[in-house]
Amino acid sequence: MFSRLALAVTLAGAAAPAFGATFESLADFDATKAYDFIIVGAGAGGSTTANRLSENPDFSVLLVEAGGANDGDITVDVPLLCTRLTPNTLYDWNYTTTAQPGLNNRVVPFPTGIGLGGSTTVNCLVYTRGSKNDIDAWAELSGDDGWSWDNMLQYFKKSERYNDPRDGHDATGQYLPEFHSRDGVIGVSVPGYPYAIDKRVMATTEQLEEFPFREDMNSGEQTGIGYVQALVLDGKRSSAKDHLTGPAASRDNLDILLHTRVSRVTSDGSSSDGETLSFNNIEVSSANGGDVQTLTASKEVILSAGAVGTPNILLHSGIGEAAFLESLNIDVLVDLPSVGKNLTDHIGVSTTYIVNETDTLDSVVRNETLFNYWLDQWKANQTGMFVDTSENHAAFLRIADNSSLWESYEDPSSGPLTAHYEWIFQSGLSSYTEEGNYINLPAACVSPLSRGNVSINTTDPFAPPLVNPNLLAEELDMKIVREAIRAGRRFFAAPAWDGVVLGELNNNAESDEDLEDYIRNNAVSFFHPVSTSSMSPVDADYGVTNPDLTVKKVKGLRIVDAGVIPRLPAAHTSASTYALAERAADLIKAAYA
Repeated sequence: MFSRLALAVTLAGAAAPAFGATFESLADFDATKAYDFIIVGAGAGGSTTANRLSENPDFSVLLVEAGGANDGDITVDVPLLCTRLTPNTLYDWNYTTTAQPGLNNRVVPFPTGIGLGGSTTVNCLVYTRGSKNDIDAWAELSGDDGWSWDNMLQYFKKSERYNDPRDGHDATGQYLPEFHSRDGVIGVSVPGYPYAIDKRVMATTEQLEEFPFREDMNSGEQTGIGYVQALVLDGKRSSAKDHLTGPAASRDNLDILLHTRVSRVTSDGSSSDGETLSFNNIEVSSANGGDVQTLTASKEVILSAGAVGTPNILLHSGIGEAAFLESLNIDVLVDLPSVGKNLTDHIGVSTTYIVNETDTLDSVVRNETLFNYWLDQWKANQTGMFVDTSENHAAFLRIADNSSLWESYEDPSSGPLTAHYEWIFQSGLSSYTEEGNYINLPAACVSPLSRGNVSINTTDPFAPPLVNPNLLAEELDMKIVREAIRAGRRFFAAPAWDGVVLGELNNNAESDEDLEDYIRNNAVSFFHPVSTSSMSPVDADYGVTNPDLTVKKVKGLRIVDAGVIPRLPAAHTSASTYALAERAADLIKAAYA
């Protein structure tokens, strides 16, 4: 069965097939329907692009998604419950990495969302853009000034719908309104429930010069400690799905096809120049298996399957490094060696501090009555503890210029405005503990040097891809995480924490060697993968996409997802992906104006 997203569309007579519908499966779908654009994947890139392209009534758009609508589960909507969404859930592809030498050969989860919203359905809602230096690096690496901070700020703002915190407090001094918009789609807000630790965090920024306050980490100048901006709208998770449930829901030129897997993009032959292959088709089948069908776009196929999913599709389509494809007996259609290469991700580890303070999440998690009290309040009016993720402050910090580290290494960051490491202050543990109260401090290297890849080892397009982020392969990444832990100890030694922080729960390592052992045994991916379909200058013999995100050496194929980002920003990546998709939509509209 199919359902209308919002407004029923009625056909007069039996003319053409209807648009403006959501189809629950391929079995309900008319594969003969013609579309201008077919978009693969309904995450931040695909949903944004589908919404913006369908604003043009002359365009017909099909959005194909492997998962479902992600409706009817309160866990998705409640911000505080975000940690329950991965791994090993219906909302996650449930990928794992290959054995990671840098993590003592551990295999770790690599969460990737499935269903409408993609990974924005399962992330923990932190909205960060990175620094001016980060975004300017996109322009430098792509050869297109349109990807610079000065131009991209309008797209960050276009995607955003800033809304006031749910507790109604005056947020003056917690963000800078001139860098934000209330007119976009994706909800962004500062914390709407205070914790006892918040005042101590702020007091420490006054007591220790090493840890300054930053009024708005999304202003292009990120370094310091500031209030978390979260992907929350009216007390609920705001995901890429919001692009499909607003005005787009009533448009008769946008269809959505759910529970449908895309195995390959295919070509009917050369394009109009007689030399370049044109890829305007996708092969699809039911998520539960079944016959393969072909769908065709008259203008473009747009891959938005993410930094893992898109290279997986390309490689199975015969687009990738020729020698590698030949080793799997896959017919080489386009020799594009960079497909799946240059995978970059953030790596980090948590340190948990024991605190003499009862107002933390721990007191709620272990008390069913109290947990249900706050959940009922959220159900009633989306206020109270559950409107946030217990992460009211974050830090993006640099290792000091006079550190001895720089005697042996060059600065790995994109510039002086960019952090080397990140902290998130979590008031309590999200997992159950028998007793005690805690502050959890995840610390991540956000300017990593390590590079990995996404690959395949079978011709089965539905087999899980091989995800190798190569975490901590570069020694400097390890040293940055190590310094982040030590800096955290200095932070909690400030007078603001006297009598409050009692010690560490899980990490008593002091020496470099012991700290490195702790990190290698406990660090995980922060699942911010980028660069597997990286853009590069038009005439470059490396990269996968041109600056307009069209795939090199082919026609009719474009990529709009985090994989095209040429350098990982020192930030959580949903904000970047929303913004790049906003610009991508403008580029596509201009190409067919």
